[in-house]
Amino acid sequence: MAEANPSKLDRDILKMVLNLAGRKEVARLLYIHDEPLPPEELRRRPIKRKLLFAVTSEQMVEELREKGFDAVLIPPYDYARIERIKVAVVNGLTSGLLKEGQVILAATGLKKSLDTLIKLKIGSDFDERISVDALDLSEEFHGQVIETLLDLALRIGHDGFEGHPVGTLLVVGDAVTVMEKSRQLTINPFQGVSEAERNVLNPRIREAIRSFSILDGAFVVREDGVVMAAGRYLQAGTYNVDVPLGLGARHTAAAAITKETQSISITVSQTSGTVRIFRDGHIALELHQPVRRT
Repeated sequence: MAEANPSKLDRDILKMVLNLAGRKEVARLLYIHDEPLPPEELRRRPIKRKLLFAVTSEQMVEELREKGFDAVLIPPYDYARIERIKVAVVNGLTSGLLKEGQVILAATGLKKSLDTLIKLKIGSDFDERISVDALDLSEEFHGQVIETLLDLALRIGHDGFEGHPVGTLLVVGDAVTVMEKSRQLTINPFQGVSEAERNVLNPRIREAIRSFSILDGAFVVREDGVVMAAGRYLQAGTYNVDVPLGLGARHTAAAAITKETQSISITVSQTSGTVRIFRDGHIALELHQPVRRT
């Protein structure tokens, strides 16, 4: 039997995905791929408002937005497909482009083709742990800040520091209470720096956090992205938190502080590079690293 033409198969898969996205019960098509959609495939299809692109280049995000499309930025790592979808969903939620209760299709793949399509309802459990409804944060939290910190955590988990794996903990939100429930372990490297110069939206501060991730203790970050301190020892009680066996003190502290305050915690595991978000004493999101840089 003659082998099917892969290029024709790829085109047929794309057409199927676009046809399904046109159904009225589908609120969004999350297209997670750096390869642009062929313009001819979008002609005569009224789905432009449903498309949400997730790409790895800021330039591509800007180009898509200039063309009238919605787009979010995701880290440029070679994640497994499910992990890539998880990151894109969270970034879509924090940017306000995905909403609670929506039924979406998430399409992704390798190189130039699509090979994975998943239907999910925002707010329902998805895969192992992605209770995205648990990330329904109050208005005080800035979506761009959460996206930035999640991206930073993924980079720390993947790259480490100077070639060595590191773990870290960032506590975001309810900063006054978190500071009251913690104490300084080392000199605070952000003390005396103006708020404008210690916001995580500033690339220089993100690089500083990567460098200071080797310090013991937690980073405390305000909802608007201002870094209050690094090297804080969290003193919240560790009772009544849901931390799986095998996770250490960093994760227990991350869970505990979110139980006693209105914060969320983002942890990076030193051993595996896995990134976890804690909310209300339990894991709300878990992202695994497929390969770590060595």
